[in-house]
Amino acid sequence: MLKFMGKQDRLAVAAACQAARQAGLEAAALEQAGLYLVSGHIPFEEDDMLPLAEHSTEQGAFSMERFSTDGLDQVNPLLTFRCLPNMPIFHVSLNLGIRGPSMTSFPGLGQFYQVLEQALWALQEGDIEVALVGAVADQNNFLVDYHRQRRGHPQAHDVAGFLCLRKGASLARLIDLSIAYDGHKTQPSPWGPAELVHQLSQKQWSHQAHTPDGLTVASRWQP
Repeated sequence: MLKFMGKQDRLAVAAACQAARQAGLEAAALEQAGLYLVSGHIPFEEDDMLPLAEHSTEQGAFSMERFSTDGLDQVNPLLTFRCLPNMPIFHVSLNLGIRGPSMTSFPGLGQFYQVLEQALWALQEGDIEVALVGAVADQNNFLVDYHRQRRGHPQAHDVAGFLCLRKGASLARLIDLSIAYDGHKTQPSPWGPAELVHQLSQKQWSHQAHTPDGLTVASRWQP
């Protein structure tokens, strides 16, 4: 299975396994758990990008015909599996045996708050008893680096982290959560979609941020 996994997939599986182990989740609980995950921007390395681009143009312009024939012939067919943003949630569910409700989104902190909200609703409705809510982003690769540099964004980290949510007992209790669109856009955090998870790991229990897509998100936690 490793040959189908990119860096982002491996980061997600490692973080999810660690979170499940620390939460003491056994196989039976994991099977019925909900899984909610946000993946970062699609990663792509220069060695794969250049031959693909070179063989996908005609007279200096992009050619769909060449891309779909000569271009795709230049890359490893398994590359698709390693960079698709919905693959991390597949690998996590497969490796942990999770068969409950699931949701995946991308690419940033605003979307992490949205999947967190979905997990809370599922818990409140009694659809699940446990939710794994995570974020992963391969942010040190050619394509993502190019995107961030072009937009003047700071250097970012590779990140992965999960929260284990359940009613009644845990390391910290969620007191309040809000998501609103106000159009106020800002640069993404170096921690990408995992900013909240990172902050909680540092025992910082209040979080608020503006996102690049105009959302204002906030949450308060009680240790």
